[in-house]
Amino acid sequence: MTLTVFYDGSCPLCVAEMDQLRALNTDNHLRFEDILAPDFPSRYPTIDPLAASNVLHGILSESNTPNDENERLLLGLDVTHKAWALVGKKRWIGVLRWPFIRWFADHAYLFFARNRYRISFLFTGKSRCEPCTKGACDLPRSSSK
Repeated sequence: MTLTVFYDGSCPLCVAEMDQLRALNTDNHLRFEDILAPDFPSRYPTIDPLAASNVLHGILSESNTPNDENERLLLGLDVTHKAWALVGKKRWIGVLRWPFIRWFADHAYLFFARNRYRISFLFTGKSRCEPCTKGACDLPRSSSK
């Protein structure tokens, strides 16, 4: 099973989370795609970068091959939950998918997505970083544990 995560490479908090997931991705269940990469639209014509900027997108594939006929689109916290589950960490995120909590968590996530640059500034001192360059944010990297 493979999950391709389509993230905003100019968002410091998004980049930091992807860096944590990359470090834990020892079984290669995750792929990471920056929606701001210049060649993104040509490589992923079915993913609208604007829509993916508004809500985190992911494609879950039952196999490790691209364009699997059993691919499924995941959005928002469903992507986050699946990504962390695939690396075997942050199991508590599953609580956010429980029926009663899900509605509140999804609305909180949408608030974060709309305000991620301001929130990033509060937590990192940077509202944006250069897209498409690994480590471009020059943020302190958290440990993978």
